Amino acid sequence: MEFLRRLINRWSGSPTGTKEPNKHNGMRSEEEVVKTFQDKFGILFSDGSLILTALKHRSYLNATNEKRIKSNERLEFLGDAVLDLVVTEFLYQTFPGKSEGQLSKSKSVLVSKPVIADKANLMSLGDLVLMNRGEEKTGGRTRKSIIADAFEAIIGAIYLDKGLEASANFIHTYLLNDYARILEKGMYRNYKSILLEYAQGEGYSLPNYRVIEETGPDHAKQFVIEVWVNNEAMGRGEGKSKKRAEQDAAREAVERLNIGVG
Repeated sequence: MEFLRRLINRWSGSPTGTKEPNKHNGMRSEEEVVKTFQDKFGILFSDGSLILTALKHRSYLNATNEKRIKSNERLEFLGDAVLDLVVTEFLYQTFPGKSEGQLSKSKSVLVSKPVIADKANLMSLGDLVLMNRGEEKTGGRTRKSIIADAFEAIIGAIYLDKGLEASANFIHTYLLNDYARILEKGMYRNYKSILLEYAQGEGYSLPNYRVIEETGPDHAKQFVIEVWVNNEAMGRGEGKSKKRAEQDAAREAVERLNIGVG
């Protein structure tokens, strides 16, 4: 385990130094955000700068004149790795009869952005994320990508401050305690609904499915359909019906965006 810790530390680079916190984020100061988080979740950080960084969306840096490297993106990168490890071990221990493919599918459900965002929303993490007024006015506090990234960044901060066991406890408390319901729901979600949820969460227009090609006689049609998300072609699918081709295109988009059940 110590080897793993050193390895992940090399990946991320532990934040060093403590910056005098800015006094305000709208109506809430940085000091208040840190105190509120620690009081609400019962986690006292030895290095308060870690949880402060974990709650900094990159838009906030426009007001503080800090470099983008000071946002929560590096901690989110680290937290994502820790989350993968903890969930993988949990599934390995919980389902001794499942194959590697089955475990992989279950893991991809549990660590998917929509699931993590739902949990972050239940925790009201969006209320604590430091962001600029422009981001806040456009729905940043409920945007799935922002609050899911904050959840993972918090995991990274806990890992660096308190170690793997403490970060695993956080993951078990706020995610894995509900694993059965998440898996039951997640395994039956179709790719079109996953893609739609993602687009809505990001504030994009609805996914646009376009028929690229239609061949064959009426009794044996073959369709090729492309799906566009945010004005970009994200997936292409084929099928004997438009519905199947759309589902196949959505699957490719979901896998490309790394947002779904895998």
